Amino acid sequence: MTTTTSPRPLLARPTDGHDDDVAAIRAVVADVEAGFNGNDVDRATAHFAADAVSVGVTGAELVGIDAIVAAHRSLFAGVLADQHARYEVVDVAFVRPDVALARKHAWATDAEGTDLDVGHAMVALYVMVREEGRWWIAARQNTLAPT
Repeated sequence: MTTTTSPRPLLARPTDGHDDDVAAIRAVVADVEAGFNGNDVDRATAHFAADAVSVGVTGAELVGIDAIVAAHRSLFAGVLADQHARYEVVDVAFVRPDVALARKHAWATDAEGTDLDVGHAMVALYVMVREEGRWWIAARQNTLAPT
């Protein structure tokens, strides 16, 4: 059996001089949250790249902005119409200066923002890419948190 050592750390943390980028990424996630809470499809999807991939908590894969927008329209008009959430970015790490991984926790809330859960109900991983002077969501994976 061959034993290998772990490679050097590949991810730079915000303390490595990425404060402005972290703030911009947090603002993107806050905008997605505001869109979700307002059933505002345009705001909830404005930061997805044209060829983005989004995987929902059911495992449904959406490829491309048109599919992502269509799913949001359907969900906001249906099962998510009266749903609200609070998002918290819990970590941002940089693969390269223009590629970041952002982890988010989400809590179900009432319309006033009061948590309905004891702990977070969902985790998400965002792959963010800086292009043309701004951060875009290249991919997002949502997962229900174990209860």
